[in-house]
Amino acid sequence: MSRYTDANCRLCRREGQKLFLKGERCYCSKCALERRNYAPGQHGQARKKQSEYGIQLREKQKAKRFYGVQETQFRNLFDKASRKQGMTGENLLVLLETRLDNVVFRLGFAASRKEARQLVTHGHFTLNGKKADIPSMEVKAGDVIAVKEKSKSSPKFKEIRDMQITVPSWMTVDTDKLEGKVVVLPKREDIDTPIAEHLIVELYSK
Repeated sequence: MSRYTDANCRLCRREGQKLFLKGERCYCSKCALERRNYAPGQHGQARKKQSEYGIQLREKQKAKRFYGVQETQFRNLFDKASRKQGMTGENLLVLLETRLDNVVFRLGFAASRKEARQLVTHGHFTLNGKKADIPSMEVKAGDVIAVKEKSKSSPKFKEIRDMQITVPSWMTVDTDKLEGKVVVLPKREDIDTPIAEHLIVELYSK
């Protein structure tokens, strides 16, 4: 599967807002969006009037980039969300939030979703005591995500033991044990990602 390998900051500039793809850099003055708050490319500073379709497309692209999901994965998640009871847009956000890589990021075990995806792929975590190295794994209520015993001695995770981590209300974390738990599935009000999910639903409903 192809994956975006260009500069992450270009994605934030393209969407016109911070996607927090580079961890701590996104919170300091080095952030590219702070210095060049316009789209990348030769015509980035030109004023463009967006159509209804263009606005919907940008919202879908923004959601994909926030969570680091490819086009086919995103479409499959949307189809799955549409088959569930409830509102499709909210179901989609819940499915994105409960991906293993996003949960690892939300627990504070990684500075960004991209780093979380890399750590998961490299096999640093377990899910309910079993090996978990697939970033797209769906995490359910009651699941426990923990750093593997062999990985706890690495400098990356030693730092976390001394940190005060604030996690969303739908999960808990124990930094001493380097493990977290999904208490309940998140609701729409628990998800702070700035996405207008109804625009994505409108786009795919055409």
